[in-house]
Amino acid sequence: MRLGIIPFLLLFIPILEITVFIMVGGQIGVISTLGMILVTAILGSILLRIQGFATLARIQEQSRNGSIPGKELVSGVMIMIAGVLLLTPGFVTDSIGFLLFFPPFRHFLWSSIASKVVVQTKGAFQQGGNPFGNHHANKNAEDVVDLDPSEFSEKSNPDSPWNKLDDK
Repeated sequence: MRLGIIPFLLLFIPILEITVFIMVGGQIGVISTLGMILVTAILGSILLRIQGFATLARIQEQSRNGSIPGKELVSGVMIMIAGVLLLTPGFVTDSIGFLLFFPPFRHFLWSSIASKVVVQTKGAFQQGGNPFGNHHANKNAEDVVDLDPSEFSEKSNPDSPWNKLDDK
């Protein structure tokens, strides 16, 4: 999505929501309209909790199996956005939020954006991988130097050849 459309959406969506509020409120009444908004917020928080924990469990399972949970991560983001949309008062945002809670709709969105998503890792999802990188993974124990605090100093040594490099 282009960033230039965001100011337009920030203006258009509230105007659309107000219009729908007026139309629905005129048909079913103010109290019923407010009740529907409250019910959708409660339903949204329940769905967010249920589907959010299920998605988190799938992400953890795939991570333990050594695969990259790209689809589940995107699905988790969509579920989070759906929860925010359902907690936001309005029928238009509620409609979009409920669509995002519907797994086939999330699958459709994922299939339309999957070719544009690139997931890069550095050992975090590899079997037994080091999440901070594998730069020490192939070193032997003989290559590791373990120093005591008395064997190193944080003070600069003026006689060090490395200090002479700064002068050049």
